[in-house]
Amino acid sequence: MRILILGGTGEARELAAALVAAGTDVLSSLAGRVRNPRLPEGPVRIGGFGGAEGLAAFLATEGIAAVVDATHPFAAGITANATQAAAAAGVPLLVLRRPGWDADPAWHAAADIGAAAAAVRDWPGERVFLTTGRRDLAAFAADDAHDFLVRTVDPPEGPVPPRMTLLLDRGPYTAEGETALMREHGVGLLVTKNSGGPMTAAKLTAARELGVQVVVVARPPLPPGAAVVATVPEALRWLAARADLSRTDAGITAAPTPPPAGRRAAGRRGRRSVPRPPDGANPAPEWWSGRVNAFRSPLAPLPGWPPGWPPRRAGSAAAPPR
Repeated sequence: MRILILGGTGEARELAAALVAAGTDVLSSLAGRVRNPRLPEGPVRIGGFGGAEGLAAFLATEGIAAVVDATHPFAAGITANATQAAAAAGVPLLVLRRPGWDADPAWHAAADIGAAAAAVRDWPGERVFLTTGRRDLAAFAADDAHDFLVRTVDPPEGPVPPRMTLLLDRGPYTAEGETALMREHGVGLLVTKNSGGPMTAAKLTAARELGVQVVVVARPPLPPGAAVVATVPEALRWLAARADLSRTDAGITAAPTPPPAGRRAAGRRGRRSVPRPPDGANPAPEWWSGRVNAFRSPLAPLPGWPPGWPPRRAGSAAAPPR
């Protein structure tokens, strides 16, 4: 069972670490747009696939059984290619996206980076703090009426605003640090993407405290019908449910369906019900490891069952562990 994780986000690294720790065969793929990225645990490949067709071929030749797209919320092109490739290869795809920031009524919402640049051009102030990334600076290159404080991880390539102060830095950031930075540079307008997450949210807190106006670029829409989760535990449960991964293979098991109320545990009194190995597999000791303890008694609750399961008759007690 081999899993491909797309992206170098914090969620991608967290998911890779959980799967590697559980012994799952996982490969992480980074686009290579950041010069010194934070690498996830486990095997990593860096670079593109050659579009949707190239990714579909990679999935087939590498025996990928499931794909998790954990790229940045604004990496719309990669997500589109992943969706097409997974469908062509017949491989299940999950999109792991952190929630966006809750909208503030004081924010100016921009549909895309072009709309954000137009909003800046109409702003009568002087100093703009631009945190949309180095790949979007060309949209502001014709604006010679404002001073831009531009923060990126790597130096920009291509057109940039003519009146620009460049700051190379990488989060996470603190509200205190962001407040001091905006005060030092006399920032009156903040332009950012709705990336979500805590790593870069401190600038919004600082802007609110300082009365700095905010332009927030909305996220691009996801492909229709995409399976989406917001957290790593949800992604692990999705993998377990789709791939029928065992606890020793993925580190998590999909929650079993509770038995009907009032029905006794399987078998006669005192007989324990234990899971059967997958078809064609031998019940090797490692396959049973970690399962016997979960079935110590007919009424022992299974991991992942909701509170109160299994139901008990009034006045009865759980059978003691054997």
